[in-house]
Amino acid sequence: MADNLDSIRKQLDDIDRTILKALAQRQGLVKEVSDLKLKNEKGIRDLEREEQLLNRIRDLANEVGLDRYYAEHLFREIITNSVRFQTHSLVDHQNKKANAETIRVSYQGTDGAYSHLAATRHFSERYSEVDAIGYDTFQQAAQAVLDDKVDYALLPIENTTAGSINDTYDILGNEKLHIVGEEILKVVHCLMAVEPVDLSKIRRILSHPQAIAQCTEFLSKMPRSKVESYLDTAMSAKKVLEDGDLSQAAIAGAHAADLYGLHVIEHDIANQQENYTRFVVATRKPVKVDLQIPAKTSLMMVTSNEEGSLIECLNILHKHKINMAKLESRPRLNEPWKYSFYLDIHGNIDAPEVSAGLKELENEAEELKILGCYAKQEN
Repeated sequence: MADNLDSIRKQLDDIDRTILKALAQRQGLVKEVSDLKLKNEKGIRDLEREEQLLNRIRDLANEVGLDRYYAEHLFREIITNSVRFQTHSLVDHQNKKANAETIRVSYQGTDGAYSHLAATRHFSERYSEVDAIGYDTFQQAAQAVLDDKVDYALLPIENTTAGSINDTYDILGNEKLHIVGEEILKVVHCLMAVEPVDLSKIRRILSHPQAIAQCTEFLSKMPRSKVESYLDTAMSAKKVLEDGDLSQAAIAGAHAADLYGLHVIEHDIANQQENYTRFVVATRKPVKVDLQIPAKTSLMMVTSNEEGSLIECLNILHKHKINMAKLESRPRLNEPWKYSFYLDIHGNIDAPEVSAGLKELENEAEELKILGCYAKQEN
């Protein structure tokens, strides 16, 4: 029986390898399509062709005895990835960044951190080499861009469990940086140790404060374990490896366990299974985004202290049919009881209605700063 199981598993491994090779070959053709579209100035999406493709996939799934919903879901993901690649290629092309071979990206943390994974994911399909450089703090990662040590900084700005990441908002509000992209990464926290020990043996758990905040329900069931904040999820994994203490564990992603040779002793321990972190890509100069690309614009606004001033500003967005995706307030440095408001809106600053709305908003607000207009990540 064991021999048969091993044989079947080997066949599965071979099929998985074939699937991945086919996807890589398909991605190569997507790049060729993208290059032709850029050369001939054709649109990124052909919704009619996409629907024809999905119809064929549903029919073919029936023919081969595969669940239609499963096949369609899989190919919708493939189409989304194709559109994502073509969107980034168009933005790069129109901003004269299409010929670079290597890109330098700063992030907070070390190899194996979620920020490291997000940085490589965002750029790896478009550049031959992604030189991702970790820093101890978000501020240092941002300063590396301002000092021209790197091309971009990748900074986490919000998480679906723990909420907004205030340090990033403060950096964007005070530094001369522009948001030029976003990356949304699904976060799957795991508890890992140097050996596959029982949970009851764990006495100390290390991780980044944000990861700890996202796993409070699991941690509440381990009252005998001391939970300690550490600089970064991957750094905590590295620390556990270096100490070699069987009573220690770290909360990090499975990719960190692979990188540092640790054993995952509990999978997916976050409070919410649908746990995502949104990162912004920041650099020294803004980018132009083609009007055919679904765009998002981030703003920093200061209103007067007069009654109803914030409502008046928000009503301007409503008047111009501008959808606001997020509103966040942060206290202003050295100005007690005064706040900066950070807004994300759906829309391109070059679109006539958005442009008119922002001009009117600028006249109404005490201060308005466009933090960036960039391609919205398709989910």
